[in-house]
Amino acid sequence: MTFKSKLMGAVAATAMLAGANAATAAGHGGEITVAYFLEWPMPFQFAKETGMYEEAMDTKINWVSFDTGTAMSAAMASGDVQISVSQGVPPFVVAASAGQDIQIVDVAVSYSENDNCVVNAALEIDKESAGELAGKKVAVPLGTAAHYGFLSQMNHFGVDVASLDVVDMAPAEGAAALAQGAVDMACGWGGALRRMKESGNILLTGAEKEALGILVFDATTAPVNFIAEEGELLSKFLAVTAEANAMWADEANQAKMLPVIAKDAGMDEDATAETLAGFTFPTVEEQLSEAWLGGTAASFMKGVADVFVDSGSIDGALDSYDGTVNTAPLAAIQ
Repeated sequence: MTFKSKLMGAVAATAMLAGANAATAAGHGGEITVAYFLEWPMPFQFAKETGMYEEAMDTKINWVSFDTGTAMSAAMASGDVQISVSQGVPPFVVAASAGQDIQIVDVAVSYSENDNCVVNAALEIDKESAGELAGKKVAVPLGTAAHYGFLSQMNHFGVDVASLDVVDMAPAEGAAALAQGAVDMACGWGGALRRMKESGNILLTGAEKEALGILVFDATTAPVNFIAEEGELLSKFLAVTAEANAMWADEANQAKMLPVIAKDAGMDEDATAETLAGFTFPTVEEQLSEAWLGGTAASFMKGVADVFVDSGSIDGALDSYDGTVNTAPLAAIQ
């Protein structure tokens, strides 16, 4: 799957999601169904394929792959899925904004380096001279996390967005326009971002964006009633995920883990290694800190929701997204 499908899958909220409830594990005869993505390699897949989850949870897990985060939301609303791994924040925000009772329980992966804006090299503009962007033409995929990141960066640099000629372009189109000199800056993710970088330079690194609260991450999510009724089971699931992430962080384990992850992701080992190199997996302690689920994540989601409202993608945003984050199951494993 592509970054575009992960982020652009959240274009409209449907009434069928609002207030929907999902069945608990008990309602599924002691089995649960967990959603994940193919071609999105992560350490949890080693645990998935080696039976670590079932051993720790003493529960049968049915793993089902999805193409978009929006489809994950619908499956949780219908009761077909109890846990979704690596759901994109924009699709989650769309569902939560529509009234669906789902919550984020874990930061699955951060990929701040894989979502950014690139300035045409000919302009020779960097973070020290970003004010020179005023009056320039910018390609931005409206209503996405890249759009929110663009607005946040311009706010940080004191550049009035009203002074810019902002054109709505998908990342691939933006990369082509930047290469042709048709735009002065383009924003996007994944392969398109890599192509953009061939034509120019970024203003802020992923780490610098995170320090400003500009996040790009996927979350582990679940229906509210499943969390309430099966919190202990969920904690065990998150504990195994954390264990797999810790294993991957130790380079001594990567040679044995990579082939298993690659096979489960449906990718070759080189592509899997390249993708994983752009991912970071925050520790439980980091996830519970103010920088992530302890505060910044909720404010970030509010910013994303407001961008969606302004772009006409959703009808309205929640006053606060604090209630869409539940750290109890994660905190219980410390």
